[in-house]
Amino acid sequence: MLKDVLHLQTSRRAFIGSVGAMGIVAALAACSGPSSTTGANGAAGGSAGPVKTDGLITAGMSYPLSTGFDPMTTSAALTVAGNWHVLEGLVDLDPVTRKPYAALATSLPTQVDDTTWQATLRSGATFHDGSPVTIDDVVFSFTRVLDPANNSLYLGFLPFVDSVTAVDASTVQFKLKYAFSLFPSRISVVKVVPKALVTADQAAYDSLPVGSGPYKYVSATKDDKIVFERFDAYNGPRPALAAGMTWNLLSDASARVTAAQSGRVEAIEDVPYLDADGLAKTLTVDSVQSFGLLFMMFNCSVAPFDDKRVRQAFFYAIDMDKVISTALLGNATAATSFVPKDHPSYVEAKTVYSHDPAKAKQLLADAGVSNLAVTLLTTDTAWVKDVAPLIKESLDSVGIATTLDIGQSGGQYKKVDGGELQVMVAPGDPSVFGPDADLLLRWWFAGSVWPVSRYRWAGTPEFAEVTSLLNQAASASDEAAQKATWGQIYDIISENVPLYPLFHRKLPTAYDGAKVPGFKPLSITGLSFLDVGSTV
Repeated sequence: MLKDVLHLQTSRRAFIGSVGAMGIVAALAACSGPSSTTGANGAAGGSAGPVKTDGLITAGMSYPLSTGFDPMTTSAALTVAGNWHVLEGLVDLDPVTRKPYAALATSLPTQVDDTTWQATLRSGATFHDGSPVTIDDVVFSFTRVLDPANNSLYLGFLPFVDSVTAVDASTVQFKLKYAFSLFPSRISVVKVVPKALVTADQAAYDSLPVGSGPYKYVSATKDDKIVFERFDAYNGPRPALAAGMTWNLLSDASARVTAAQSGRVEAIEDVPYLDADGLAKTLTVDSVQSFGLLFMMFNCSVAPFDDKRVRQAFFYAIDMDKVISTALLGNATAATSFVPKDHPSYVEAKTVYSHDPAKAKQLLADAGVSNLAVTLLTTDTAWVKDVAPLIKESLDSVGIATTLDIGQSGGQYKKVDGGELQVMVAPGDPSVFGPDADLLLRWWFAGSVWPVSRYRWAGTPEFAEVTSLLNQAASASDEAAQKATWGQIYDIISENVPLYPLFHRKLPTAYDGAKVPGFKPLSITGLSFLDVGSTV
């Protein structure tokens, strides 16, 4: 404990020394609201003290540092959350409200005509290395994502973009292939990067990127921590209210809980459900409904999983009420559609699965399948490991002899991509990139990764219909028609279940509101400290 305290004091002095007068003034000007925030953290409740310009925020993060940070390629929950604080798009999505706001742009993009949009770059914006953010950087950032040769994970979210060009030194123009009503918020998936640094050494940039956001990366150490420092020259809408942050990488659930209980961190994500009540005695614990789900997927290219009746049997076999009440203590909602009921584009799916062992057995018999033995791949995320034995129990009970193969996510997906998949149960949450149904569907049901290389359903007529309906919904200007079209997609994937949710879970977060005024839990994976101060 003494070692931790000394380290924290040393780190704080280092951060204080790095903060210039401009950063202190900016933070003071921005912190008037959060400084009066009242904490409501159980037995430790009470009003928060004044926000300190030299304060530090410490957090406990659930996921390991397993990928790089380059916003063109990263999809890991940890690096995406870190980039919210360090990188900016022309438009960003607020991590709490999920609403778009102008970040590097002076305002949300304006529509010139049905297929033309323009945005104006914020004057005086600079990258963390001191270089100015230019329109050339903006155009470069989009074109590298749009170039198929770069294999960007975000290309599939931008099928409507035809070209991105500079109109003048402060204006960028987007020409679309077809009208797309979600354009202003969707371009938030692209973060603006410094062309000179990326082209000089992309690998170095991936390891610790330079952005234009309120915080800058200081260091990132695998299995240890990520350290951030306030960027004093930031001139955007959300200046850092703390001198810096340390995100301790605590993938072990008990280590996160201990860190929160001891006060070593002010907030932790992914609170173990069994520990929520205990933590609530001294901290605020909020559990927020999310899109985040546990899905089941099959290798649809091999027998017997090429028969939808077999896939359906797995869903009917699982006692979802028992799984949710026992392993998750009720902190999830069984899927009745691709999106949860509180999603604005929710439409109940044509096929809703309930626990029906007799129907599961009949479907297997109708498909001519008996004595089926499977290896069920799953990941070693703590709550997933709690769920997996109950899923095995349900499958075993209908005659599907199930062997669990639980492992680290990266290793499991190597097996999947190598063709070793029979059945997999895994977590997913593409809502970190955006909440609209088009984006959520495209993550799994467009492009070449999931439908081609993983669940291998891309050659079917049903997949072709999903693709057609996605494009139809994307170009619709009427919201009701758009929602109805997405409903048709929900019907197709609920009936065919190549990949489909078992449940959408609630995300429990624990925090000390008196120490981090302004903090709010998220409905997506990660923690956000935008507009959050520190009193310690």
